[in-house]
Parts: sequence; structure tokens; C-alpha cells
Amino acid sequence: MYPRIYLAADNCVFYKRWTDPDEWARKFKELGIEYIEASADTELDPLYMGPAYLYAWVQKVKEAEIMHGVKVCNLYSGHGTYTTLGLTHSDARVRRHMVENWFFPMIRIAGELNCGMGFFTHAVKHEVLQSEELYNQYVDILVDILVELNQYAAIVGCESLSIELMYTPHQYPWRQKDVRELLKRVTQKSGRDFYFTDDVGHHHVKFQRATKEQFMESNGTNLWLGTDLAYELARRFGKDAWSQITEEMDKVPHLFATREDGDCYDMLRKFGCYSPIIHLQQTNGAQSIHLPFTEAENSKGIITPEKVLQALKESYDMPYEEGMPEKCQEIYLTLEIFSQTTSIMNQVLNDYAESVHYWRRYIPQDGLPLDQLLQ
Repeated sequence: MYPRIYLAADNCVFYKRWTDPDEWARKFKELGIEYIEASADTELDPLYMGPAYLYAWVQKVKEAEIMHGVKVCNLYSGHGTYTTLGLTHSDARVRRHMVENWFFPMIRIAGELNCGMGFFTHAVKHEVLQSEELYNQYVDILVDILVELNQYAAIVGCESLSIELMYTPHQYPWRQKDVRELLKRVTQKSGRDFYFTDDVGHHHVKFQRATKEQFMESNGTNLWLGTDLAYELARRFGKDAWSQITEEMDKVPHLFATREDGDCYDMLRKFGCYSPIIHLQQTNGAQSIHLPFTEAENSKGIITPEKVLQALKESYDMPYEEGMPEKCQEIYLTLEIFSQTTSIMNQVLNDYAESVHYWRRYIPQDGLPLDQLLQ
């Protein structure tokens, strides 16, 4: 069975501008969007706002949904928690603080609004990258916390949790193999389906393991060698150090991606069916700068609706993989277009309107089955 597809938008584009639920709900309705992802950056972060405000915020959202005919389909973490070590902090007290004072309130709000929640709120220190054993210890810490959060989400009625795929070694999960491993572990240990968020701009090959040919043609400083020791060997011994560097890279497989990890469409073909939230941005495949889908940007970008929808269909046509969560019944293709502090918001709105129009050519009505959209 194919999922129902919805075109949604993240309200992070309006942060510090249109911040009240009535304001951003009205703006999106005018743009032709009825399903909204509410970002913590747009005045929803529990660490900044406090319980009384959050209670009032939920009531305002419910009123705005009725008044403007929109629905908050997901909550999402923002830039504030993205900049921290968060759930994989080296101090257990900070990890606990994040769970109890950020995640629990956000998950409860998702339950009250009958919506899902996606997030990325962690990273590991540089020291951790130097050892596969230490790295795996922090992955285990993350898994245990995610199991707790997934079970809590079930209790309070949050529809689903999905962790975002990133693209650097210090932000796990960042490769296809990591997604498969993490979803299986959390789903099985928590007894509840656990998902991931794909972002079509989070795929590039910068962290592929350097080859001998590449190393011999350079001084190694602009290649990905992995550990500090590998770079020190290159600095001290130059090209004569290749055999030692190879041995060092063999010790840290967690630091290297494959070419497939840099292909957003390959990711969607293999794992799109486990991604209830898919963030849309225009990209050249080398940067994640969350550009709009305007004619100018589309001429340079690699993301097209036809390819996204077709890749998703291929993921649903694949047989179920044992241990993975159930395939999603609904997918929110969510425009995640950023504005800047210096942005002229009139231009931002014009670009957003053009982006919505572009995607509406392929998703003319929300909630249609994927196979019907492709006919």
C-alpha cells in the first residue's frame, strides 16, 4: 500500500517575524499551505519559553487551526538545540536535562496537538571521533535515550518520533548504514516504530575515505583521513606515510561514508518509506543552504518533484526488511526554506509562493496516494 502525501512547510522561515500561531497560520494559508511543521525556533523552545507560555501556545494553535483551516502536522527542533552536544553530551546531567526539560514538554505538546515530532539535538565531541570503541559507547547512550523517548511518546499520544539524518561523522546517524542500524535498534528495544527524517540536502561525499591516488596527488590536508593521528602522520612523513595512514583509517570505519551516502535519491529509494517527514530544499548536492524552489535556483539545483516521488515509490515497492519499523502510511513533504536576519521578507514570501506553486504542480491536493500522484 502506498502512503498518502501532503505538502507541508516549516514555520522556521518566519522566525523573529511572524511568531504568533495566528500570524504564521494565516501566512501559510495565503501561500497555499495547510499542513505546518512548527519549529522550536519560532517561539516554541521549552528551555526559553516556560510552562505557562507553552500551555497558552497550544491553545492558540488550536484556535488558529480552526480559524485558518490549517493543521500542525509535526513539531521540530530548531537551531538552538542543534548547536549543543545535547543527547550525547559528555556530562550525563546535561543529557538528563535535555530529556526532562526539552524533550518531555515537546513530546507532550505533540500529543496534545495529535501530531508527530522530528528532531536533531546532539553531537559528539572531537575526542570521541578518534576511537571507534568510544564512538560506539556514545551511540549506545543515544539509543537508550531514544528508546525512553519513544516509549514516552506512546504514553502521551505523540504520533511518531523521527530523528534527522545528518551528514558529518560527529552527528550520528549520518550514513545509510547508520539509519538502518538505529531504526532497528530503537524500534525493537522500545516496542514501538521509530523513524527518521530525511532532508534532500543532507547528502554529500565530503567524508569519503581518501584513496592512495588522491593522497599522492596532494599533501593530504584537503582530504578526509579521519583521525588526528592520520593527519599528523601526513604532516610529518608526507607521501611515505601512506601505509601507516591506511592502517590508521582501518581502525575507524565509523568516520567514512560511501558514495551512495551522498546520493539523496538513492537514500529515498532505500529508506524513504521509513521517513514520515522529508525536508525539501533546493540544493546543488554539495551544500545544505535551504534555498527556495524558484526558477533561478531550480536551474542550478538537483531536486525535482518527479524524482523525489518516483524514488519514494521505489522504496514502497521493495519488500519489507525484518526488524525495521512499519512503512509510513503518511508522508509530509515539508518545505524547509530558510530566511536570514538580513532577508527582505517581501522577497522571501515571493520565493515561497513560487516554491509552493512549483510543488503544487505535482501534489495538487493533499492526502492523495503516492501512486495516484505519479499517474
